[in-house]
Amino acid sequence: MSGVRRHNIEIPRLDPSMLQQWRDIPAAVASDCLGRSQAMAAAISPLDPGMRIVAQARTVDCMAAGNSALHAAAGICEPGDVLVCNAQGYENNAIFGGLMTRAATDAGIAGLVIDGSVRDCQEIVEAGFACFARGVVPRGPHKGFGGVIDGPIACGGVSVSPGDLIIGDADGVTVVPFAKAAQTFSAAKEILAKEARALASLDEGGSLAEVYGVPEITLID
Repeated sequence: MSGVRRHNIEIPRLDPSMLQQWRDIPAAVASDCLGRSQAMAAAISPLDPGMRIVAQARTVDCMAAGNSALHAAAGICEPGDVLVCNAQGYENNAIFGGLMTRAATDAGIAGLVIDGSVRDCQEIVEAGFACFARGVVPRGPHKGFGGVIDGPIACGGVSVSPGDLIIGDADGVTVVPFAKAAQTFSAAKEILAKEARALASLDEGGSLAEVYGVPEITLID
């Protein structure tokens, strides 16, 4: 694993009780609260729609087709962390598979978000390991390349820093910057309350147009 470097930083941590409350916030709502931004590209999708991640990021910047840095990062994560990996968007070599899934689950890692490919996807799903990837391919990785751990990266077109909150579900992945976590959570609770009122209005025969203030239709002669 020569060439793997790690930034010497302290990872900011959310209070465990606050992190638990985030489990009720969908990725879509989190993105709405951030100006409809911070959502990764549509190509970064779960291997199974039932997969869910709510965890803080440990970032990995890999060389294309190389997984040395990802192996190294998996060995230093704290339980509950999610590995977020920039694999340079390269889809033709998988850099994560069944054996690494076993090691990650044994270490208590919450999941993987990777701008690249994985393999052994059935094993990953059956292990209950939350995995969001750009692609799936049988060709394996190289290990002679280096990489960087715990630095700022881009993943799925979104900047990610260590400690950022990662929300992943059937819709995809949203990144909540650590510094904006508290205000984003408050805004998300307000949106969920508004959606509850909208559902109640529909039950009473109302319309979403009324709830959300959509302008009335104007007739054209």
